[in-house]
Amino acid sequence: MSVFGGANMVGRLRRVLVRRPDERAAARWRDFHWRAAPDLQALLTEHEAFCELLAMRGAEVLVGETMPGALDAIYTFDPAIVGERGAVVLRPGKELRRPEADAAAADLRGAGVPVTATLAAPATAEGGDTIWLDVQTLLVGRGYRTNAAGIAALRAALPDVDVIEFDLPHFRGAGEVMHLLSLVSPLAPDLVVGYPPLMPVRLVQLLEERGVQLVAVPDEEFETMGSNVLALEPRVGIALERNRETRKRLERAGVEVLTYAGVELSKGDGGPTCLTRPLLRDGL
Repeated sequence: MSVFGGANMVGRLRRVLVRRPDERAAARWRDFHWRAAPDLQALLTEHEAFCELLAMRGAEVLVGETMPGALDAIYTFDPAIVGERGAVVLRPGKELRRPEADAAAADLRGAGVPVTATLAAPATAEGGDTIWLDVQTLLVGRGYRTNAAGIAALRAALPDVDVIEFDLPHFRGAGEVMHLLSLVSPLAPDLVVGYPPLMPVRLVQLLEERGVQLVAVPDEEFETMGSNVLALEPRVGIALERNRETRKRLERAGVEVLTYAGVELSKGDGGPTCLTRPLLRDGL
């Protein structure tokens, strides 16, 4: 039985890697540019509830080693991507997150996922800037976290994949995270949720060309991560509880929406996708 694979973002989620919050790291919230100090006990409780939700819907939840002092390490999506042949370990653009690459590599190997490539300086790339549109197509956002060298390294690591690059908006600058997944999340082969005012024109056009429906996030829910929704299977996703209008719009589009509180977990601008590193999904 396969323990990794399924280079897509919407097939049924079978195995997923998470990382629990580190108690000592919570005091470093300013260093990591979190919006406010997390309540440690609530942070731990929310993370446990989130993992239980994943398991309840059939995913095997693997817990990686805790990283002392690394508050952002709970966002396991960013240090690596997983494709059909194994994992590509990335080099985060946020310098404080770079030690996560080695930890991710160790956790992936421990989970039976081979590491096929590892990015090195001057390349930077973060998982949040990558979207598997299908097994042959990887969308990558170029911005403050993922640079040209990082995209070139991804192309070299994935020679059989069409890596399509999009420039990301400046928005509020390098100090705030702006990933491709901040703008759009796939929920089925023919459905995404996103925020059109900031989406690259070529991305909107590509989705239209491929017959992909776009459910638009309202203005007032963009900065509360309305665009960040984790697909558990086609047309079933996990979203932040607070984005009620986005949930209504998704439900009208035929999506079953599960929610989690995220009051503490998402103070570092990480939504449900960020909190997971999918290892195995069903193929489409």
